[in-house]
Amino acid sequence: MDNGMDTRRPTRALATEAVHAGRDDLAGLGLHAPPIDLSTTYPSYDSRAEAARIDAFATTGAEPDGPPVYGRLGNPTVARFETALARLEGTESAVAFASGMAALSAVLLVRGSMGLRHVVAVRPLYGCSDHLLTAGLLGSEVTWTDPAGVADALRPDTGLVLVESPANPTLAEIDLRAVAHACGSVPLLVDNTFATPVLQRPAEQGARLVLHSATKYLGGHGDVLAGVVACDEEFAGRLRQVRFATGGVLHPLAGYLLLRGLSTLPVRVRAASASAADLAARLAADPRVSRVHYPSIGGAMVAFEVHGDPHAVIAGVRLITPAVSLGSVDSLIQHPASISHRIVDADDRRDAGVSDRLLRLSAGLEDVEDLWTDLDQALGTPARRPARTEAAAARG
Repeated sequence: MDNGMDTRRPTRALATEAVHAGRDDLAGLGLHAPPIDLSTTYPSYDSRAEAARIDAFATTGAEPDGPPVYGRLGNPTVARFETALARLEGTESAVAFASGMAALSAVLLVRGSMGLRHVVAVRPLYGCSDHLLTAGLLGSEVTWTDPAGVADALRPDTGLVLVESPANPTLAEIDLRAVAHACGSVPLLVDNTFATPVLQRPAEQGARLVLHSATKYLGGHGDVLAGVVACDEEFAGRLRQVRFATGGVLHPLAGYLLLRGLSTLPVRVRAASASAADLAARLAADPRVSRVHYPSIGGAMVAFEVHGDPHAVIAGVRLITPAVSLGSVDSLIQHPASISHRIVDADDRRDAGVSDRLLRLSAGLEDVEDLWTDLDQALGTPARRPARTEAAAARG
């Protein structure tokens, strides 16, 4: 459908785009807040024109011109979110789905329909993404490699290279430009859920596809489930055809909540990132913690390994919410080996750096001192310092 909004206009500052993208036509409509269109179907007295529009969609997957046709083809409220996200990521288009896994599945189905079922992927990935590839649930075959081995892993039937940076849950980073170069003509898909377009825009570094679990930072309040792929218009058309055929559509209310979430995305990410950096520094200096993972580009995610029982930390928090997911206004902590990456084979999980003592923390918008107080008590009694350190302190 033609929503009258141009995704290719010159890009404004990110903070400005976050507030105004997808809303540029509202003043002309006499509106301030975006409307929520909950219709599943739309009346049309010209069935010949309707048939021509459906034929055009079947050919290219382009959004139908004129008024909407049916909720499975597209929705005006969801289209606003798609326009906004494409502008933030710097791509021609974006296609929203009912979840991040539905979005990834649609990408695999598009490539598989072209006979390109082989995927080259770099661990770690989100656990369910790993499982979807490893189990071959959509008929795909995966070759796991490190970033330096991408070029050698490509085959004539390779349809996709998939990476996540910073990775879930170890926050490992990848040189996206180098990997994109190694991909040649094979599309590179980057899961940008952790970084968001506030911290990096993979399309500017050569990625053709940018995936988000929009459930996380894009929504930002733990009340919407969604996924989205930002890409060029040609690939977007194919994704819309798969979405129409499989029914993995995003509900209009979710589209509205996501558009609202984008308006505060830069402010939320930057505030939460400041707290995460502070917590990472404190954890790195804490004798109860053996290792801290925090990405060079920053962000609101921290991963750390403890000397003691990680399950005791999960049970011990009182302010931080012990729950799966991330990117909410409140801080969340979870044990990846038990939850988000439980479905991954244990040996593969450990080889990817997901140890049994690793905890993943999503910093929210609480005061950082309150967050540290909660973490400090959950970590338990501090370990005794080595004797030499205590002696040195006494001499001082």
